[in-house]
Amino acid sequence: MKNKFIGEAIISLVLVGLLVFFINPLDLLMPQPLHPFMVPFLVVLFIVFTGFLWKETPGDEREQFHKFIASRFAYFAVITTLIFGVVFQGFKGEVDPFLIIGICIALLAKILGLIYGHIKY
Repeated sequence: MKNKFIGEAIISLVLVGLLVFFINPLDLLMPQPLHPFMVPFLVVLFIVFTGFLWKETPGDEREQFHKFIASRFAYFAVITTLIFGVVFQGFKGEVDPFLIIGICIALLAKILGLIYGHIKY
């Protein structure tokens, strides 16, 4: 369990670091022309991260409870961030459709996950 947690945490931090390079508001971290070369690395890291997510199997009730809490925090953080993005861009007059699509996908995934959980377990 501990080794899986450390590996998942390291991959997550590397993924966050790479995504920060994409934001790069002051052009201090990574020049804009290098972004297309970073995309394949981002895709590979995301695939590795997804492998960690699908491979995890909590053993006892306490581990399941910890995964449940982490999932709820992540879901709440993503939805809150996207909603703030929609509100902020709404005041500017133009909302990025990817924010709306992201919210809809997250909400639909939550519903499908609940349905799957009721059918499977």
